[in-house]
Amino acid sequence: MRKGGKIIIFSVLAAIVYSCSVKKDAFVNRSYHAVTTKYNVLFNGEQAYLKGLKEIQDKHEDNFWKRLQIEPITFDESVIDTKVLTPGTGFDATEEEENKNLTPFEKAEEKAVKAIQTHSMNINGYEKNSQIDDAYLLLGKARYYTQRFIPALEAFNYVIANYPKANLNYETKIWRAKTNIRLDNEKRAIETLRLLLDVLDETEKINKSTKEHAYTAMAMAYEKTDTIQKVVDYLKLATKTHYNKEQTARNMFVLGQIYSELNRKDSARMVFKKLAESRKAPHRFRIRADIELAKNTPNDSASIVVLARLKKLIKNTDNRKFLNALYYQAGVLEEGRNNPEKAAEYYKKSLEAKHNNNYQKTYAYERLGDMAFGKEDYLLAGSYYDSVMQVVSKEFDQEKRIRRIRRKNKGLTTLRKYEETVKKNDSILKLVAMTPDERTSFFEAYIEKIKKEDEEKRQQLLNAQNFGSSFGGGASINNSSNKGKWYFYNTQALGFGRAEFQKIWGTRPLEDNWRLSDKSINVIDDIATNEETKVNKRYELSTYLDVIPTDEKVIADLVLERNDALYQLGLIYKEQFKNSSLAIKNLERLNEVRTNNQLELPISYHLYQIYKEENNLAKADEYKNIILQKYPETRFAQIIKNPDTKLVEEKKEDEILNKYKEIYYTYKENKFEEAVTEVDNFLPTLKNSNLIPKFALLKALAIGKYQNKETYKQALEFVAVSYATTEEGKKAKEIIEQLNKK
Repeated sequence: MRKGGKIIIFSVLAAIVYSCSVKKDAFVNRSYHAVTTKYNVLFNGEQAYLKGLKEIQDKHEDNFWKRLQIEPITFDESVIDTKVLTPGTGFDATEEEENKNLTPFEKAEEKAVKAIQTHSMNINGYEKNSQIDDAYLLLGKARYYTQRFIPALEAFNYVIANYPKANLNYETKIWRAKTNIRLDNEKRAIETLRLLLDVLDETEKINKSTKEHAYTAMAMAYEKTDTIQKVVDYLKLATKTHYNKEQTARNMFVLGQIYSELNRKDSARMVFKKLAESRKAPHRFRIRADIELAKNTPNDSASIVVLARLKKLIKNTDNRKFLNALYYQAGVLEEGRNNPEKAAEYYKKSLEAKHNNNYQKTYAYERLGDMAFGKEDYLLAGSYYDSVMQVVSKEFDQEKRIRRIRRKNKGLTTLRKYEETVKKNDSILKLVAMTPDERTSFFEAYIEKIKKEDEEKRQQLLNAQNFGSSFGGGASINNSSNKGKWYFYNTQALGFGRAEFQKIWGTRPLEDNWRLSDKSINVIDDIATNEETKVNKRYELSTYLDVIPTDEKVIADLVLERNDALYQLGLIYKEQFKNSSLAIKNLERLNEVRTNNQLELPISYHLYQIYKEENNLAKADEYKNIILQKYPETRFAQIIKNPDTKLVEEKKEDEILNKYKEIYYTYKENKFEEAVTEVDNFLPTLKNSNLIPKFALLKALAIGKYQNKETYKQALEFVAVSYATTEEGKKAKEIIEQLNKK
């Protein structure tokens, strides 16, 4: 190499080495480190940061049934604390190896720290590298998104304190305010943002996107303080410009939701309509704005226009991801227009939508349940409310709406249980009452019916097989596994044939004489055996006739269980659902079929009350006379005789309570017969007391300790029937159910 070339190479290398120094304040040094920081280290850090930001935004799921978060981030409360990287930490080979599996935000933090450590030119207290403030800002933002707010605050404060004239100073102050909001220092955030906005208002040259960011942060701060009007004011300011289209659309949506919460429906509709028609807004916000517009539309002529708009959106194939919400809202509008059949159809379509979520389903099931409940179809309503309980997640399990549905469904669950008991026992008792010939005739007709149904199902399968074979492809025409028209290429026909073979022959090995399960017998015997195995028990009379009860005790228990269910149904319809017609239906029927006179008094009193409320005075007087003539000394008779006068108790409540405690201690000392005698002697002296059911239950429990099971059950049944609406009556019923299981 020539001497001149060597000199040039040496000069270049010397210049590079000279410019690498961070201690010399020269143009070459400043330019080299600024360019290297910006286009090497910080570029990679920014790319990692953007990747992490996209991941956290994709992870966040908006619940459009509630007010959206202004900043769309789902922070993990169980976050694992990660190592805090600070300027000055080493970057040796060991640390590089450990950092290979860092998250995007941790990689961004690593690059920011590396930029500060290797390229900072702090000379005489002044930073000469113009990119270091960017590195500190990146460092703070990366820590913010990994929920390490105190270290993030330190990074932002460092920029503000040491780089007061930096071009990112305003943005850094906004990030510091947002960090304070996350640390529940919203008052400090409001103060700093207010000062910043005052400065921004005086500075005309400042980027308006910074103002938009500041207004959004101010709305976040006031939302934490529940100052709703201030939130509204700053969201309105934030939505005047559209520098960040995603955030602007979110701000508009939240603004509309707040207007709706404040019952300012006109303002809400105006905001949502503007958002729905905005071409700059993301598609999901425009569709959701249309749905919210429908929610805030009254049931008048305007709802027809909105409903037509929803139907148009439903037809658009681009909106398939939103069909669950669109169908649901269309159902709400149809229900508001007194079109329940169409509304129910839309709710069911909402549930069947391909793209769905469980929280959306709870609303559709609730609406269907409410509609069934309004039609007094309580069993159907209960099944829909059950569905709500099945799909709701733990996150929303204690929501006020869900708790209300759970309470409502609890009564319906009990109702369904008693309705099913009445239906089942009535069916059995109806069969018991039939003559042998009537039973035979009944089940022969039933067997013919199920044979016909089975044959129709079999024919449908054969038709499907033939239909598939005609296309040469079975169940799936385009399936490559179903080539040709041959039987064994048709997977549907093959599956049907396999099932039919196993139904007749069972599982047989591939061998000679495979028809013979036992090779020592002849073919004729084998065929006869197989003919026997082919008989379906569902088609045999004995299958049904043999299970009809004949034991008198079993039949009596069925009658008793049915009558108890009728009584409980009457009380539930009367007290809980306020349905007089169904209460009367069950109690009147019980009055006709009962075999126990013990039930006459409570039945008569409840029917007297219902008919009196219904202004059916003739029927009310009928049952009132039964009570007054047959049971004149009872508490029910006293209430009827003196409806407006409070009954005078012969003993004070505290004295009665003391007497109860005295008898209870006798019971606890295993003096059961003495406890029963004391209750029998004391109860007749009580005319009206809330403690009477307690004495009755205590007596029943004492009887159970020294008498037989049947006597014990009779005592409990008296408590369960006479005081059915009290805790003692319910407790007695639970004990009876436990005894019946044993």
